Order: sequence, then C-alpha cells, then structure tokens
Amino acid sequence: MDSAALEPTLYTVKAIFILDNDGNRLLSKYYDPELYPSIKEQKNFEKNVFNKTHKADNEIAFLEGMTIVYKSSIDLFFYVVGSAQENELMLMAVLNCLFESLSQMLRKNVEKRTLLDNMDGVFLVVDEIIDGGVILESDPQQVIEKVNYRVDDNPLSEQSVAQVLHSAKEQIKWSILK
Repeated sequence: MDSAALEPTLYTVKAIFILDNDGNRLLSKYYDPELYPSIKEQKNFEKNVFNKTHKADNEIAFLEGMTIVYKSSIDLFFYVVGSAQENELMLMAVLNCLFESLSQMLRKNVEKRTLLDNMDGVFLVVDEIIDGGVILESDPQQVIEKVNYRVDDNPLSEQSVAQVLHSAKEQIKWSILK
C-alpha cells in the first residue's frame, strides 16, 4: 500500500480575492508564492476569472488547472481558489464563511463602498478563516466572535478590534491633514 496515500492532509486554499463589478481588485491574498509570483500575473489571472464568471449562473469554475468557487452580491464578486484536487465543498464552505462573516460585520450591507470603508475588518476576517493557505475556520459565528474579541479588564472592552483599528486609522488621517 502506498504510504503517501495514507498521510493526512490539510484543506488548503491557493488564493482568495474580491473584485468589483468591473473586475477591479479590492482585496486579494495569494497563499502559493509559485502560483502567480508577480502582481501583474495575479491581476491577469483575476481578469480571466472575472471574464469567465461575471455573467455565469454557476458557483464553480475550472480555469488554468484551478478550482474556483465564487459568489456575487450587489456590486462585488467573491472568489476562493484551490488546486484541481481540492475538495469543492470545502472551498465553498470557506466562501460562504467569508460572505456570511462580512455580512454580519457590515450589518447585511455587503457592497463596495461599505467594504472599502471597513477594509481593516475585512482583512481580519480573511485572516481568521485562512492562515498561510490552510483553512482554519468555516463557521462565520466563530470568525465574528474572534474578530470582535473583547477583554473585560481592558478599557477598550466595548470596542471591537476592527473599531479600534478604524479609529486609529482616522486619527492618523486627521494628523496628516493638519
């Protein structure tokens, strides 16, 4: 019996990205440095994926030897990319977790403007779901709890991590403008 077939494996993701209605990148994270090493190659891949999927009614696509699951909402397209051998149901679980987590975080207002205004929280959500390409979480409730983690003894206990980061970003912006 082949010992390689018995080795446990982790579910992995090659890339995750969010595009707007025109196929422009809003967020992208590539976890395989050999897949598309340059930003130009990444954007080319994203454009090809968008062109193939933006008018389709499917939830899954196969392109360039990759399995791609996707979802659209108002003016956004969400994509999770895995290898051709990756389990499509796991990739879909990641996609649904991302979308539901963002939906809860953005109070059901999952559209471009709100997403851009809360980009720091969006990155936190993505990082809670996937770390280095390995799927850590697929339950949106768990992701939201971790992103909104509160410490009772902390004076900032009423604020989520995303709110603190947003507040700090606003303070920096105002100090630069002064």
